[in-house]
Amino acid sequence: MESVAAVFAGTAFALFGAALLVWTGARAVRRAPVLHGVSPVASTALTTLFGVVFLALGVWCFTLV
Repeated sequence: MESVAAVFAGTAFALFGAALLVWTGARAVRRAPVLHGVSPVASTALTTLFGVVFLALGVWCFTLV
């Protein structure tokens, strides 16, 4: 039963992390602000960091299956 929860959590984390990285990349390519009112470099770096962390967390959850 724990494997079902790990698969669900892994899927949710991996999808969110991948979507966050794709969205950040699309905004960076168009030179559009990732977050209004914040330094473009800081917001892009922080969003990329969180995208990678969530993607890695999803992969880690899949290793528990």
